[in-house]
Amino acid sequence: MPTTLSRRGFIGAAAATAAATLAPLAQAQGAWPSKPIRVIVPYTAGGFTDQMARLLQAGLQKALGQPIIVENKPGANSIIGVDQIAKSAPDGYTFGVVIAAYAANTTLYPKLPYNPKKDLVGVSLMGVSPLVAAVAMNAPFKTTAELIAYAKANPGKVGFGSSGNGSSAHLTTELMKLLTKTDMTHVPYKGAAPALSDLMGGQIPLFLDPPPNLIQPARAGRIRLIGVASDKRLAALPDVPTFAEQGIPELMGSTWAAMIAPAGVPREIVQRMSAEVARIIRSPEVTQRLEQTMGTFAEGSTPEECDRFIAAETAKWGKVIREARVTVD
Repeated sequence: MPTTLSRRGFIGAAAATAAATLAPLAQAQGAWPSKPIRVIVPYTAGGFTDQMARLLQAGLQKALGQPIIVENKPGANSIIGVDQIAKSAPDGYTFGVVIAAYAANTTLYPKLPYNPKKDLVGVSLMGVSPLVAAVAMNAPFKTTAELIAYAKANPGKVGFGSSGNGSSAHLTTELMKLLTKTDMTHVPYKGAAPALSDLMGGQIPLFLDPPPNLIQPARAGRIRLIGVASDKRLAALPDVPTFAEQGIPELMGSTWAAMIAPAGVPREIVQRMSAEVARIIRSPEVTQRLEQTMGTFAEGSTPEECDRFIAAETAKWGKVIREARVTVD
């Protein structure tokens, strides 16, 4: 993932944006919002994307004075839900929350029903959750160095799980293979839960996943965590070294949550929503929950910073997909 964006920059930009947009909104967009706002989550309830969307719900309702309705629209690796966001009326009453797959899909699916550059705009990068490498307790390696050495000595014999083809777990492990010049075998699952179950059962030796799913099994001694795909350690896992500390500085990959909107939503509304999201994300209670419990760096960006982040992620994972020749079913 790109280096975590400046917290101070985000806070200052969000405050300035809020101050600059409130006056125009009172005049040009004084009636907004005058009815409930829906936030589309292109995944099932309970997952990382859904949790991030619902973190905003109460705060946005209080700030905007209208109900915030979270709608789960899963399917087709998030494409169904994102298409609904893209095709919604650009009136400021439909937003969406997406994760890393949104950027990867641009390369994985050449014929998307929407154009991410023309049909959608960023509102705010909410949080970045670096992936953590977990290995089975019965695996023949206990550290990153041992994993790489074993994989080189046994080409194709290390199976790594993922939550599906093209997922952040899949692509980050493909990046690991490219950087370490190793040959490991992808074992895709229909979601993270069955992959983690097989990892704990010793059926697969390696699985990269966001911290929320791995923290408790690791503390219970059911899996071993060997590396974080970030430029710094996580507050929730202070004893797990980064891959950069272990000699692989380019091995960075994450899932992340960003709010997006249909293109054409009045800029004043996008900026107001962005400022409110940043204010909520950077509040002490939400930041603590994200960083201490979920292993997620709290962000809260301007729309322009969000667009740049997504563009960088799209370019990065597009390169990995092409070099690793990743395809989807």
